[in-house]
Amino acid sequence: MKPSLAKGTRDFTAQEVSRRKYIINILQNNFELFGFQPLETPSFENLSTLTGKYGEEGDRLIFKILNSGDYTSDVNQEDWDHKNHQKLTSQISEKALRYDLTVPFARFVAMNHGKLTFPFKRSQIQPVWRADRPQKGRYREFYQCDADVVGSESLLQEVELVQLYLKSFADLKVPVTIHMNNRKILSGLAEYAGITDKLIDFTVALDKLDKIGKDGVVKELLEREIAQESINKLDFLFSQSDDALENLLQLKEKFVGNEIGLKGVEELEYVLTQSLSLGVDIQNLVFNITLARGLDYYTGAIFEVKADEVAMGSIGGGGRYDNLTEVFGVKNIPGIGISFGLDRIYLVMEELNLFPEEASSKIEYLFANSGGEEITEALKLIMQLRAKGISAELYPENAKINKQFTYAEKKGIKNVVFLGEEELKNNTVTYKDIEAGEKKTVSLAEFLGE
Repeated sequence: MKPSLAKGTRDFTAQEVSRRKYIINILQNNFELFGFQPLETPSFENLSTLTGKYGEEGDRLIFKILNSGDYTSDVNQEDWDHKNHQKLTSQISEKALRYDLTVPFARFVAMNHGKLTFPFKRSQIQPVWRADRPQKGRYREFYQCDADVVGSESLLQEVELVQLYLKSFADLKVPVTIHMNNRKILSGLAEYAGITDKLIDFTVALDKLDKIGKDGVVKELLEREIAQESINKLDFLFSQSDDALENLLQLKEKFVGNEIGLKGVEELEYVLTQSLSLGVDIQNLVFNITLARGLDYYTGAIFEVKADEVAMGSIGGGGRYDNLTEVFGVKNIPGIGISFGLDRIYLVMEELNLFPEEASSKIEYLFANSGGEEITEALKLIMQLRAKGISAELYPENAKINKQFTYAEKKGIKNVVFLGEEELKNNTVTYKDIEAGEKKTVSLAEFLGE
């Protein structure tokens, strides 16, 4: 059988793994600096835990796991005959791969809220799975790097998460812009246009503006039975000023008497002004009134991060979700969180050539193998190097020296070490810097000291 990969998945080479670790280490360090405690949850959850949290489109993208054994044994025959997939799913599948890290986190909080100290800040870096159509920067298996705070309604949490985003991307040297909106503003817009009962349809369509443009959004709104008159009232959304505060002022005028809309404007205005007072460049923050983010559980601030110099979708996103634990029977635990898209950040850094040399995994020394008694002494020296935290290995066969050099060059090993009869006799080490082409013989003490 010809080997192949499952669609939407990838293998990672040593260099790719090292570079991904470089990104993760920077993010993890910043999570700790901001006081977030690490958490890990299982790769799969009960299907009932996940469904109904991501909206209709999200539910379709959840990878279901077939029940073990004869998963058809308890299937209702009528449902089977009529191919009723909605009813059949729950009969043949009780588990599913996690779709994101937020819902499993909410489930964890609901199960452990009596043991947690609130506000509770957690970070989580683990893979998630979505049955999406693979494309550049979008995979079916990918990592999310999340930071969430639950148990606080303070808007200072939003301000702090903006700081976390900006510091992390500054450390990675990736120029970014944070797009911001508020779900209350979107609810206010729905009320303003008289489509409160179509809020979800409205936000799902609006969230696709970057992908399908204004005409595509209008077409989808009409398909979702939103009246042309309402769409006309919302036409100003597609011609916003670059001045965030000016756009907020325009909304205040349209939202007179619109309580939820004005509340959203007030919250977003606070986050923007506080961030600016902390020295954030206004160019790094954008009030994007069309930003909706398709997940149903957001209730307040929403964020999306985009790279300035690379045509890529969002490389981060998140928002406030004040009601998420209620579905698990635990009320009054507000939350907010953001996510960093590891895979897309990697692609951006690769395109901009931002990975430093230390982000690549390289072996410092290859000990040439000439056979004989020298091998034991070489292995002893390798042990001493490793004890100092220096990577080294012995070529396993007594092969021609050209073959051993070729091996070192292909693996990116910096130095080839020769430990022969002469070196053992004089207590010295000879090594060649492959890149510089220089060969040195030094005392054993000097070699270990270097």
